[in-house]
Amino acid sequence: MSDLTSLLHDLAIANRILSREGVVDAFGHVSIRHPEHPDRYILSRSRSPALVKRSDLVEFTLDGETTDPGESRSFYIERPIHGAIYEARPDIHAVIHNHAYEVIPFAVTPTPLRPILHVAGGMGVSIPVWDIREGFGDTNLLVTTMAQGRDLAATLGGGAVALMRGHGCVVAAGGLKQAVSTAIYLQVNAALLLGALKLGEVTYLSPGEVEATAAMTALPVAVERTWEYWAARADLSEI
Repeated sequence: MSDLTSLLHDLAIANRILSREGVVDAFGHVSIRHPEHPDRYILSRSRSPALVKRSDLVEFTLDGETTDPGESRSFYIERPIHGAIYEARPDIHAVIHNHAYEVIPFAVTPTPLRPILHVAGGMGVSIPVWDIREGFGDTNLLVTTMAQGRDLAATLGGGAVALMRGHGCVVAAGGLKQAVSTAIYLQVNAALLLGALKLGEVTYLSPGEVEATAAMTALPVAVERTWEYWAARADLSEI
């Protein structure tokens, strides 16, 4: 397979994996930067991730317009999340937006979401929280304009994760498989931290441990091992 064909196949699989692992449900989406046109990205048409097939994938410009003038299918309304992050971060080649329930409490309380699990180091030391109301007043919390997307991208900064108050989070990475791993272990870490906080004082990973564990989970052998495992668990029929 060509690089693009292989990436499109993996993008369809990523949708199924994120659904199987409970990171997304009927909502949520994952994209990749076009490997040949860095000013474009590829994202499914508007569809539940568990059902996404290769034929559902659509190419967009960074401002969220389809590159195919004949395309008539409906699209995710929150495309500006993806376009704005790719615009701001040339190092990013995959973006995930999800509503994982376990992360929400950390986006609506003063309690920070920090890594306590060694395989969660990829989430970073400090996870910022973006509140759409601060810049745009009362909304339905969806990121529907490039101005909102750029504001979110600014909060993400150079990190891998940003929480979205009352909504969910975004995950950005240099590769699709790494993004999937970060999103899954972010959710796992959030669930574990919620439990640990009930028991008493929590020992978090140190900045040095976060750096070391992030490098460990980004190793090709680790990335491929987790991807193979999650893909084996997912429903990849008719993909």
